[in-house]
Amino acid sequence: MPEAGYLDYLQSKNLVFARFRAVQWLIKTCTRLNLSIGAVFNAVNYLDRFLSMSQCHGWKHWMMELLSVACLSIAAKFNETSLPSLDELQMEDLEHCFQPSTIQQMELMVLQALKWRLGSTTSYSYIELITSNYICDINYNLHKELINQVNRTLVKAILDFELVPYPPSVVAVSALWCSLEELVPSSYNAHLTKILKLINQDHEDDIMECRRIMKAWLVHPFYNMKVSEQCSHYYPPSPVTVLLTDRIDMINDCQVDLSVFKMPLAGSNVFKLDRESSGNRKRKKEEE
Repeated sequence: MPEAGYLDYLQSKNLVFARFRAVQWLIKTCTRLNLSIGAVFNAVNYLDRFLSMSQCHGWKHWMMELLSVACLSIAAKFNETSLPSLDELQMEDLEHCFQPSTIQQMELMVLQALKWRLGSTTSYSYIELITSNYICDINYNLHKELINQVNRTLVKAILDFELVPYPPSVVAVSALWCSLEELVPSSYNAHLTKILKLINQDHEDDIMECRRIMKAWLVHPFYNMKVSEQCSHYYPPSPVTVLLTDRIDMINDCQVDLSVFKMPLAGSNVFKLDRESSGNRKRKKEEE
């Protein structure tokens, strides 16, 4: 989970729309490269956790793009057996193109900040487990459609910043509730009763609120995307479409100063050590 107060941080730093666009890019890029849906959820989890730890006072657009590319690269390494290149990740819908060494440095910064804890439990983690064990009395085709419907709902959920504070299990059950209600209206109550027994009763109000937000999407797909009015014209026609823009090449790594991310000291020590080690190796080679 992101750090406490993350929602307030997004709003106070005017990062709501920046996060929204970053998640859109992650979704679309994973789709384009045929990466697993698990990679999408992990990448968004890494992005949210990193942002919540950041001590940066002013985020620029290139910073969010670099962070997004790094998070997706890490998620692909964790989830996939066949990896896209760093150039393939940056082929579409980014205004900046980063050198591989810059992305790798950013990856290392993210890994240090996350303390290398990459096996995140996301809302997606629960769906196959719950549907396989607690919803097994419907036919195969309907069961498959249910999972697809829940996954589509969960993808919309990671776009909505107001769902960020809720535990993944709450979001998963809320999405399952909405999908059961739509696909099996005659028997969804029986399924829901079994599923709700898995969740701590303290979360019942949270589930009701998540469900309310998800139901509102049926009326308006961006009901709870409360970004400023001046950003409203950026809304794309679908939740996985990102604006096409001209790319600005980051040719030299010296143009990208990663210290602007202002992470906690423990997350930046590794770069100091790497630079010192590199300098020592260079001096040693010269002496030889």
